[in-house]
Formats: sequence, structure tokens, C-alpha cells
Amino acid sequence: MSIVSTSGKTRLRAALERAAAGGRPCIGQWMEFPGFSLSRTIAALGEDWVLIDCEHGNIADADMYLAVAAIASAGASPIVRVPASEPWLFKRALDCGAHGLLIPMCETREQAEMIANACRYPNAQNGGEGFRGAGAMFAPAYFQQDGRAYIQHANENITVIVQIETKKAVENVEEIAAVEGIDGLFVGPNDLAASMGFFPLDHGKHDEVQEATARVLAVGKKAGKFVGHFAESAAFRINQGFDFVNCGADIVAITSWMSSEMGKLAKLVKDKEHN
Repeated sequence: MSIVSTSGKTRLRAALERAAAGGRPCIGQWMEFPGFSLSRTIAALGEDWVLIDCEHGNIADADMYLAVAAIASAGASPIVRVPASEPWLFKRALDCGAHGLLIPMCETREQAEMIANACRYPNAQNGGEGFRGAGAMFAPAYFQQDGRAYIQHANENITVIVQIETKKAVENVEEIAAVEGIDGLFVGPNDLAASMGFFPLDHGKHDEVQEATARVLAVGKKAGKFVGHFAESAAFRINQGFDFVNCGADIVAITSWMSSEMGKLAKLVKDKEHN
């Protein structure tokens, strides 16, 4: 599958629009480890996108460049979660060819406006108040465009998603969702639970956290935004109405499978000891 349509629309954006219209959900994978071969292997599984986690993952700047190239070459859209809400980090991720950005800890309308503008070019054709620097030498290749076409259409082709992951962000979610240039909202359940006074990994056990999550979903949908969730249960979140979720993460898959195999071997060894 091509990662960019003849109209210039990325696979990520096409999948999000399909999901928002009631079609098949937009499904991705989460990547915490660096490596070209690993990135390409994950991206070849058939998902719409692979997220390169530069916030919590072991992925440095040079590794991000390699991962974007590998994921795009395998037919999935690369998304980068940047380490922090800093314009220079957005620029690095976009300039290496990311189709989308996931930006953590957005709590106010002012922060959302800064994010939207930092991810857009200030050219007259697209308007707006963008201030992204026009120096992307690598990105056009991953949009199957030349440099001129990339700059002309980047503002509409790039998908900018902010994370709603604190109590303050939920309180301000209507204002955040109203910002032009913010394409999606993404619930970060662990940090949201922590900000509400609960143990992060117990977010699914507390009605207050689930009510806040439902509020983000409802507000985002009303505002015409794509809404996503880090999926501890992808099917549940899809049935709840979320447009996009991840159905796996490399570190979870590795530890889960290896732990299972270790358990089988331990049982075999124990059985042999008793024989």
C-alpha cells in the first residue's frame, strides 16, 4: 500500500478520516526501541501507522531519522512522539519526514495555539500564523513529493495531535479542541490518573478517570477532531468510539512473549526434576 495518495494525503490522514466517518478504525503500533530493521519489521505488519516514541522510548534523534525512513519504506505512516512541547523538537521530527506528531502535556488553549503554529509554514498559500522554518531536506521523499510541493502542501498533509493527560487539560479541553491546526486529541491514561490522585497504572479502576476520558472523546468528536487512546484494550476503546488506537508495543510484545516462554520452560524443568 502506498503511504501517500495521488492527492498527497498520507495513509495516516486517510485512515483517520475513514475512521471518523464510521469506517474501519485507524490502527497503529508503538515503538520504544531503536533500529532500522525493527522499525521496518513492525511497519510491515499491515497497520496504518507506527509511533516512534522519543518521549519515553530509547530513541535518540539519529534513531528517529532511521525509524521514519524504515517505517515509510514499509508502507505505514510514521508518527513521532516528541520528548516535550518545544518548537525545535517539532521541527526536527517534521523535517525528518514524520507524517504526524504526538505532542505530550498540552493543557491550555495558548499551548495548543503555539503547537499548531510551530508545525505550520507561514506561506501565503496556506495562511495562518505558522512559524516553522522552511528547511526540510529529507521530508519530501516520505511524502513522495519534491521540495516545492512539500512546502506548498505540508500544512494540510501533516497531522498534529496533542495529548490530553492531566486534570487541567481535561478542564480546558473545549478550548484546546477549538484551536485550528490541532487535528487530534489523544488521551494519556497513566498521567491523567496520576494528576487526579490515583496510581497511574490503575486508571481503568477509577470512574473519575473513565469519566474524564469520555469527556475528552465527546468534546473532540463535537469539535470535529480525531480522538485516540493508548490502548490497554484496543477493541474496548474502538467500541467506545475512539478513532485511533495502538494494538501493541514492541517492549510489551517482547516481554510478554519471552515471559510466557520462560514460564513454559520453567514448568518443563520442574516436571523433569520430579521424574
